[in-house]
Amino acid sequence: MNRAWWKESVVYQIYPRSFNDSNDDGVGDIPGIIEKLGYLKKLGIDVIWLSPVYDSPNDDNGYDIRDYQSIMDEFGTMEDMERLLDEVHRHGMKLIMDLVVNHTSDEHKWFVEAKQSEENPYRDYYIWRPGKDGREPTNWEAAFSGSAWEYNEATDDYYLHLFSKKQPDLNWENPKLRTEVYDMMKWWLDRGIDGFRMDVINFISKDQNYPDGEVDAGKRYGNGAPYFMNGPKIHEYLKEMHEQVLSGYDVMTVGEMPGVTPEQGALYTGEDRDELNMVFNFDHVDLDSGLGGKWDVKPWSLVELKDIFTRWQHQLEESGWNSLYWNNHDQPRIVSRFGNDSEEYRVVSAKMLAATLHLLKGTPYIYQGEELGMTNVKFPSIEDYRDIETLNMYKEKVEQGADPDELMEAIYVKSRDNARTPMQWNGSDNAGFTNGDPWLAVNPNYSSIHAKQALEDTDSVFYFYQKLIELRKNHDIIVYGDYQLLLGDHPKIYAYLRTLGDEKLLVVSNFAEENIDVELPQEVEYETVNLLINNYYVHPEEDINSITLQPYETRAYLLK
Repeated sequence: MNRAWWKESVVYQIYPRSFNDSNDDGVGDIPGIIEKLGYLKKLGIDVIWLSPVYDSPNDDNGYDIRDYQSIMDEFGTMEDMERLLDEVHRHGMKLIMDLVVNHTSDEHKWFVEAKQSEENPYRDYYIWRPGKDGREPTNWEAAFSGSAWEYNEATDDYYLHLFSKKQPDLNWENPKLRTEVYDMMKWWLDRGIDGFRMDVINFISKDQNYPDGEVDAGKRYGNGAPYFMNGPKIHEYLKEMHEQVLSGYDVMTVGEMPGVTPEQGALYTGEDRDELNMVFNFDHVDLDSGLGGKWDVKPWSLVELKDIFTRWQHQLEESGWNSLYWNNHDQPRIVSRFGNDSEEYRVVSAKMLAATLHLLKGTPYIYQGEELGMTNVKFPSIEDYRDIETLNMYKEKVEQGADPDELMEAIYVKSRDNARTPMQWNGSDNAGFTNGDPWLAVNPNYSSIHAKQALEDTDSVFYFYQKLIELRKNHDIIVYGDYQLLLGDHPKIYAYLRTLGDEKLLVVSNFAEENIDVELPQEVEYETVNLLINNYYVHPEEDINSITLQPYETRAYLLK
């Protein structure tokens, strides 16, 4: 059992633009975060993950960075950032920052130089290719729609952008570029930050042959993912990053990795491999995506969800470590997605989802508002949305003849703006987020779902999360126990057993809007039973071998 502080921590993600606005310009900011540190301390979290606050033209809400070593004006100053770091540490918490080094903004000084001529010293900081047969160098599609290549008139060629055309990809083949990145990382670590969440870090190594991707039926562009996800030199680069930077600091690292398998995850996080502490995989959050991708919404299956979690739990059990998340700034709200956001079941299903995730083996991540049971939003018009991915998709598909009403239904389920509506602090105008005009409208249900109400109700989702975090601190089995799936084929029940020494932790959750009878498998042996957490009343004399779970009920028992 190799102990580490980041294994025993719970992380809380802040999306600064939507968290708390201190100066009433409609945009959340760093001083606003400082105002709410007492709230996070009360929740009990250990680490804050701060989404990008660097200087940016904001094409993709800060994930297009113009200067890695200065702060976006809307968010505050470097002095504010230093004060935030001091205050976070004073409250006994840690802070990790987003590391976005697959790409920069096209307004970064490197790219402004690089696009001017082929002889420019910064030219090889980015990826350039000549056109092919009168078209782009490859047929790859960008994540935000359209071609992944943009023409540059000054040099009569194209640069690669896997995301927006204002986010040109960096050329990690260039050792000078890598040194610049490592120096920037050390600059922040020397200022006292406690680690990095690394944006699409498994995209940084590309197949240097740049082949065309396969084109699915009805698609205009090809899928380049096999040639940039988990590319040929990715482990080499991460090992070098560890050797040059990370090995010199006691920090945590988590890599966002679309398309990563459990087997690859074990390589990225293996304790003897010197790469990363953990990765974010996308298997469970792609469950409701059909063959047409994210916007092709399909029903999801609990049996599939259990299979995904179980494969990751087992693959990383011996050497490696899991991250555990339902939500983030790119994903819809979990209570609307895998729970039930109706007035009757929102609270109990939010608690059920929380317990199911937090009691697995790995480091749990909470996204702002998740601890309140915040829900998806249904804005009446596409004009109300701000997310570049959502807007580009809608425009492209309407031009291709798609039904706008059907597109809006997909947006209600999957748009990233579901997670980005302002944090709901109280029942006053704009949910107490701002006295100004918010950059994105507040979810209309803020009058009944907000932090002030949650803090006044001892039975709220907030206090359930607080208890889960407290249990984690008091029971090693929650952090370090082995995992065993129970009732794997049951379509409505997720049950699993954690084991450490002579202790067992039994977790049973009902994902259905109906009562379900559950028979405990005979292999679960015990002499004493202690109910650790539950979201419905449980009779103290109840025999756990045969129980009836109410809709979205969850229970965790400590067995000996």
